Amino acid sequence: MQIGKKIKNLRLKKGLTQEELGERTDLSKGYISQIERDLSSPSIETFFDILEVLGCAPKDFFDEQELEQKVVYGDEDQTEYVDEERGYQIQWLVPESNEKEMEPIILILEEKGEFKEFEPSLSETFAYVLTGKISIRLGRRVYSARAGEVIYYHAAERHQITNDYPGTSQLLLVATESYL
Repeated sequence: MQIGKKIKNLRLKKGLTQEELGERTDLSKGYISQIERDLSSPSIETFFDILEVLGCAPKDFFDEQELEQKVVYGDEDQTEYVDEERGYQIQWLVPESNEKEMEPIILILEEKGEFKEFEPSLSETFAYVLTGKISIRLGRRVYSARAGEVIYYHAAERHQITNDYPGTSQLLLVATESYL
């Protein structure tokens, strides 16, 4: 068993840096790094302190049966939201994706439909236009993309996606730093 690797995985799942884990356990970032690379072994007391901060019981840590992560999501996992007034529908493809690093959705825009306008953020956004043609207003500039084209931008300015097609447009959109 690679104790350091398991500690690192738990730390990353908790969203902590080595420095933050060190601060919470009165250990240095360098020592946490050594533990995670299996270059150093913590005392039992230090090990239990680390596990406590990481929210893991010792029994669970040493349980060889690892929880299997969900990898494939089907229709039954999806949720949707319809805004009839603005003419769009969102299909969240992965439950609780707003708590993950990426948030994938299918965005369907009716004729003249417009997605809500977003304030600047740290997000990066990727979209693949499946059908139709859309416009993205990013700050003062407007860009267009049609079926088969890709959009990728940093959301550092106000932005909004609208349907630029005489019919329904559909795109796969993935945002980081979820703001959808």
